[in-house]
Amino acid sequence: MHERTVRATIRTGIVEGFTRDRVHRWRSIPYARPPLGPLRFRAPQPAEPWPGVRYCHEFGNCAPQQRRYTMLGVGKYQAMSEDCLTLNVVAPEKPLQEPLPVMFFVHGGGYIMGSSATPLYDGAALARRGCVYVSVNYRLGVLGCMDLSSLSTPEHPVEDNLFLRDLVLALQWVRDNIAVFGGDPDNVTIFGESAGAQAVATLLAVPAAKGLFARVISESPASGMVSTANASARLAEQFAELVGGPAAIHSARPAELGKALDRLISRGMTDMPGAFPVGPTSGTEVLPADPVEAMADGTAHRLPLIVGNNAEEGRLFTRFLPLLPTNEPMIEKLFASAGPEHRDRILAAYPHYPSDAACIQLGGDFAFGSATWQIAEAHSRHAPTYVYRYDYAPRTLRWSGFGATHAMELLAVFDTYRTTYGSVLTAVADQRSARRVSRDVQSRWRAFSRSGIPGEGWPTYTADKRAVLVFDRVSRVEFDPAAERRQAWEGFSLAGP
Repeated sequence: MHERTVRATIRTGIVEGFTRDRVHRWRSIPYARPPLGPLRFRAPQPAEPWPGVRYCHEFGNCAPQQRRYTMLGVGKYQAMSEDCLTLNVVAPEKPLQEPLPVMFFVHGGGYIMGSSATPLYDGAALARRGCVYVSVNYRLGVLGCMDLSSLSTPEHPVEDNLFLRDLVLALQWVRDNIAVFGGDPDNVTIFGESAGAQAVATLLAVPAAKGLFARVISESPASGMVSTANASARLAEQFAELVGGPAAIHSARPAELGKALDRLISRGMTDMPGAFPVGPTSGTEVLPADPVEAMADGTAHRLPLIVGNNAEEGRLFTRFLPLLPTNEPMIEKLFASAGPEHRDRILAAYPHYPSDAACIQLGGDFAFGSATWQIAEAHSRHAPTYVYRYDYAPRTLRWSGFGATHAMELLAVFDTYRTTYGSVLTAVADQRSARRVSRDVQSRWRAFSRSGIPGEGWPTYTADKRAVLVFDRVSRVEFDPAAERRQAWEGFSLAGP
C-alpha cells in the first residue's frame, strides 16, 4: 500500500504524519502536558513546544483502564499510561478551496474505558467526504471522571471534572491549530456516543466551552451520570477507604486505583443499581448546573443539537458489562431505592413486565431513552433540536440477539458496512440496505456539520409535535413514538442531594 509522509507546523512545533487512502493522518498529537506526578488530579496544562519534528505515525497511550478493553486487534493491545492526553487528526488529501467543517469525536465507554485509537473510530470515511476529523483521548476512571476534589488539601490539590477540563483544552487546541490542517475553527461539531454523548451534551452547560464549538451530536447519551457535589463527596470518602486513605490517591498506581473503583462500582450495583460513581459533577465552577436543567432554563449554550438513541439499547448489556437493570431482580432493587410511586407508574408502561423483552426495554430506557427524552425536551425550548431513533440491524445482528442495540449506529456513522469487517456483519441480502442506511446517516451528519440542519425531511423536535426520525430499512418520521414510556420516566431521578 503506497504511503508517504506529510508535515504540518502547529503552535507547539512540527508534526509528521502519513498519507494513505486519500487522507492525511496524524496520530497522538499532545494537546496537554502529561498529567503526571504533581499534575495528577489537576486541571490540564497546555502542551509545551518541542524541538525538531514530532513523529505522529502511531497511536501512543490510552488512558489507564482494564487491559481487556484496550484490544486493537487479535492479540494486539494498546499501551496505557497517565500520559495519554493526545488527539488525532484525519484530513482529506486534497482539501477544498474553503476551510472544511471540523468533526470532533469523543469516544464512549462508561467513563471507565475506551480509546480514540479503536479501529471503529478511524474517521477516514468521514474525512474523505469533506471534513477534518479529530478524535480525542481524555482521562478516564478515578484519574479523570471521578470527582475527588473533596479530598483536596493545600499540599495535594485535587480539582473536579478533570475530563471536562481535558475536552475543553482539546477544543482550544482545535481553535488554535486546526486551520493548519484545512479545518474551519469557527465550524466545529462535537459528537460522541454513550458516555461520549453524555460528555458532549454536558459541554453545552460548561461556561469555559462557550464559542469552541457550533453544533452537537449526542448518540445514546447516558442518564444518571451527573452527580451533585454532596453525592460526589460521599463517593470520594468511600473510595478513599477502599484505597487506603485520602493520601493514597496520590501515590497509588493507576491499576490499584482502578481495582478500588471496580469494587466501588460493584458495591453500587448491589446497593443501588444504576447509580455510578464516575461522570460529571454539577454545582462547580466548571459545571455550575445540571446540564438538563441548564438547557431547560436557557443558560446552556443555545446551539443546534442532534440527540437520539437505539431501539434495543439494553440488549448489549445482557451479554457484556451487566451494568444495567435488565432483569426483574435488578429492576425491583432499582425501584426499591427510587420509591413505589415511580415503580407503579413506570412498570405500567411495560405491559409484559417481567418478560425478558420488557425488562431489556426498561433497562435500555432507564439508561439511554430517558436521557434522550429529557435532553430533547429541555434543549428544544431554546435551540433547534433534532431527535432520532436508530432501528436498523442486519439479519445477522437480529439472529444473534443483539438487534439495534447500544452503539450499533456507529457502524453507519463510520461507514463500517463498506469495510471487510462490515461485510461479515451483513448477510448478502442486507448489504444494500446497510449501505443505504449508512449513506443516510452520514449525509445527515455531514449536512448538520456544515449548516446546523441535517438534510431534508427531518423536522425539529417541539413540545407539541415531538418529531423523531427513525433510521431503518425505510426511514420515516414518527411523532412522539413510545409516548407512554416517555411520560412514565418524567421526573425520575436517582441523584441524591
